[in-house]
Amino acid sequence: MRSIVKYFYSPFLALTLLLCLSSFLADKSGPITQAYRKAGLTDREAALHLLNRFTFGATTSDIDNLVKIGADKWFAEQLKANYPDKELQERLAAYDAINLSNQQVNQKFPRAPQVLRQAIKEGHIHKDSINKTDKKAYREMLNSYMAQKGYRPQQELYRQFISQKILRATYSQNQLQEVLTDFWFNHFNVSLTKNDCAMYIPAYERDVIRPNVFGKFSNLLLATAKSPAMLFFLDNFTSVGNNQEKAQATKQNNKPNALGKVAQPKKAKGLNENYAREVMELHTLGVDGGYTQEDVTQAARVLTGWTIYPAITFDGGGNAMKKLEQLSPSTLEKRGFVREGDFWFTPNRHDNGIKIVLGHKFNGGGYQEGVALLEMLAHHPSTAKFICHKLAVRFVSDNPPQKLVDNMVKTFNSKDGSITAILQTMVADPQFWTKEALGEKTKSPFELAISAARALDADVLQPYQLYTWINKMGQKIYAYQAPTGFPDRAQYWINTGALLNRMNFGLAIASGKIKGVKVDLAALNNNHEPESSEAALATYGNIILPERDLSKTIERLTPLLTAPDLAEKVSKAASKNTAETGDDSLDMDTMVPKIKAKANKPKPAFASNAMLAQVVGVIIGAPEFQKR
Repeated sequence: MRSIVKYFYSPFLALTLLLCLSSFLADKSGPITQAYRKAGLTDREAALHLLNRFTFGATTSDIDNLVKIGADKWFAEQLKANYPDKELQERLAAYDAINLSNQQVNQKFPRAPQVLRQAIKEGHIHKDSINKTDKKAYREMLNSYMAQKGYRPQQELYRQFISQKILRATYSQNQLQEVLTDFWFNHFNVSLTKNDCAMYIPAYERDVIRPNVFGKFSNLLLATAKSPAMLFFLDNFTSVGNNQEKAQATKQNNKPNALGKVAQPKKAKGLNENYAREVMELHTLGVDGGYTQEDVTQAARVLTGWTIYPAITFDGGGNAMKKLEQLSPSTLEKRGFVREGDFWFTPNRHDNGIKIVLGHKFNGGGYQEGVALLEMLAHHPSTAKFICHKLAVRFVSDNPPQKLVDNMVKTFNSKDGSITAILQTMVADPQFWTKEALGEKTKSPFELAISAARALDADVLQPYQLYTWINKMGQKIYAYQAPTGFPDRAQYWINTGALLNRMNFGLAIASGKIKGVKVDLAALNNNHEPESSEAALATYGNIILPERDLSKTIERLTPLLTAPDLAEKVSKAASKNTAETGDDSLDMDTMVPKIKAKANKPKPAFASNAMLAQVVGVIIGAPEFQKR
C-alpha cells in the first residue's frame, strides 16, 4: 500500500518541486540586475544606460530587446562576441584590402618613394625627369608604371580601413567588441601620420587589438609591443644595444656577416628610449606610476633587438633574407633569434648586460627578458590602478567614484588582469548605475556620427563620406599624432566651432545631404506624418532620444523648428569657426541660443519633408544627443 501511495504522489511532488524551482529561478536576478535595482533604476533606464556605455548608440528596439532578454544575459552575450554579423560581412565584402597580411600590403600598396626608386632602377622613369616642371606627365608615367606592376595607391588602403571601422561600429551586433577595440586602439595608439608605421596599422587593429579585447591585459600588452605598427611608431625597431663584448664575439664568428647584418634598419643608431618611456607612462604604470628616467633607460636596454621580420617589407627582405635562408631554423633558434609572425628578435642587436628596472634585475636573457619586463609591468600595482581608472573614465564618467575603481583594481589583481572580469565587476557595482552617471559622457565626433546613423537606421553606402564629417567635427580617426591617443574628457571635444559643426552635421544627415548615407525619416515613425512641426519634435524626439524627459529639450528646440534657412545659417556660422579641439570649456546648453536667429512661430500644419528633416536635424544637433 505504501508503495502505491508513494507511486501515486511522486509525480505531484516532482511537479511541485519543479514549479518551486522555476519560480525561484525566474525571480532570481543576476548581479547586474541587482546592482541597477539597488541604484533605483527601472529596467528600461538601465537598458538605456548599458547601451549608451557599451554600444555606439541605442534605439528603442535595442532597449526593447535588452529588457526582454535581461541585462545580465545581454552583457554576457556581448562579452562572447559570437553573433555572426551576416549583414556586416556582406557590407565588408566590397573591401578587398582589409584582410591582407602586412607582407601583402607592402607588396600591393608600396610607398611612393619605393615605387619611384624601382621605376628608375628598371628604366621606366628617368631620374632627370623627376625635377622637371611637367608634374602631370611625371605622375602619368608613375601611375602607368604602378598599373603595370599591379601596385595600388596607399590612400586606397587607408580609405578601406577607415570605411570598415565605420561599418563595424554602425552595423555589428557585437557592439561591445567594437567599442573595446576603439578603446584599446586609442590606449595603445599608433597613427597614420607616421609614414613608417602607417601601412601596418590595418593589421594592427585586426590581428593585435580586436582579438585581445576580452583577454588578459598582459597578453594585449605583449602583442602590441611586438607589432610592426608599434615597433615603427615608437621607433623600437631601431633600438640597438651597445655591447663591446658582443661585437668582439661577432667578429670571431666563422660567418661574421651572416647574422650581423640581418635586419639592420638604416635608421638604427643606438639605444632608443621612446617605446620604453611610453610603455611605462601611457600603456602600464601611468605618469605617476613610480618609475624614474633611469628605469626608462634600463627598460630600453632590455627591449633592444626587437624589430620586424625582413621578409614582410616591400623588397621581401632583400639581402637580409638571403642571409637568413642560408641558415636552418634550428641554427637560428640556437643562436637566440626569435620569429613570431611579423616580429623578429635579433640577438646581435640586443644588450646582454645586466639591467635593473623598478628594482628587478635582468641578467641579459635575450628575447625572454623583454617578455619578463612586460609581464612585470602588466602586473605592477600601479598598472592595475591606471588601467582600471582609465576604463572607468571611458565607461562610467569623467570623474568615476574611487570606490568603484578600487573594486575594479581588486579584480584586476585577483583575476590576472582579465579584461572581461574587470568589466563584469564594474557593471555589477551599484556605483556604475548612479543617476549622476546617466548620460554624462560626451560623445566624440566619431561616436556622434555613428550614433546618429544608428538612430536614423541609415543605409551607409559610402562610409568614407561620414569620415569627412567626423574629421570636420574635430576627430581625424587613426591620425592622432601623439602616443597618448585622443583624450577622453568632455572639455576636449566641446568648443564653439565643434558644436556648430555638430549641429551642421545633424541637419546634413537628416536632410540626406551626405552622399552615400541614405535615411528614411518617415519609416522611423511607421510612415505616419506628424500633424505639425511641434508634434514632429515630440514624436521624433522620443524615437531618437528614448527613455528621457524631453520637456526642456522641446522647449529649447521649438523656436528652431521653422527658423528660415536654418541649415544655411548654421553652415555659415560653422565655417567661421574651427572644429579644432581644445580645453576651452563651453557648456553645450549655450549652443542653441547662439545659433538661433529670429525664428518664425511654428506653423499649425506640417509643411514638408524638408521641415521634417529640419526637426530631426536639430534633435541630432541638440545638447542632449551629444551625450551618452
